[in-house]
Amino acid sequence: MSETRRVTDLNRLAWDASAPLHGTGAAWETLCDTIQSGGSTLDETLTGALVAAGIKGARIVQVGCNNGREVFSTLALGAKEGWGIDQSKGFLDQAAHLNTLSPHHAHFLRADIYALPADAPKDFDIALITIGVLNWMPDLPRFFEVIAGLLRQGGQLIIYETHPMLEMFDPAADAPLAPAFSYFQTDAHIETQSITYDGTSTEGGPEAHWFPHTLSKVVQSALDAGLTLKNLHEYPHSIREVDYDVYVDQPAQIPMSFLLRASKN
Repeated sequence: MSETRRVTDLNRLAWDASAPLHGTGAAWETLCDTIQSGGSTLDETLTGALVAAGIKGARIVQVGCNNGREVFSTLALGAKEGWGIDQSKGFLDQAAHLNTLSPHHAHFLRADIYALPADAPKDFDIALITIGVLNWMPDLPRFFEVIAGLLRQGGQLIIYETHPMLEMFDPAADAPLAPAFSYFQTDAHIETQSITYDGTSTEGGPEAHWFPHTLSKVVQSALDAGLTLKNLHEYPHSIREVDYDVYVDQPAQIPMSFLLRASKN
């Protein structure tokens, strides 16, 4: 078994263990209501980028789609066809439930992005990657090669992610504003805490591997995969867990998120 396969298998187990923590409670009920009403969960930044990319009438695929909430959101914005790819059965089970509620029908594929089936759909107009996907990828160049293979000629990639500089800090540290890790760290952070969105966590979960990637590595991997950079924007707002709000509105503000747009020519 390759190291990439070993790590992605471990991360799949961690996400499957996380799924039940997100499929109940007030946040889940609110999400169900939003999807049932045909609404969107996307913020103004990502919504604007998708509109600018021509989301209306487009075929779109989200890689690392989790429970599909953002796939349904792209359909609410006018996408003609929406696909989500994820390897977690637990979260795709939630996506299947949301599909029964939504006025927009979405398609979902459970697969390891490094080992897509031969009959996986391709020729998409837009490929979407959002918060918390890139850092689960042990082989970033290969990941972008696969993404490029999902796009038609002229298709576009949109990435809306946490800024790599934020990986230097630990919001749970005694001095959270002091850098705790090197920006150029390549070794994975190995966690056994449950993966949650609200900042709460418990010990004893399956082992998960989180890989820091510099912004230059993200951009270069996209270029090496044959994609052409269209624009890159950095933002001072956070799209991470609430723990990271401590870094918002600091006198010396760090970038907290970024949006990259590239095309396949």
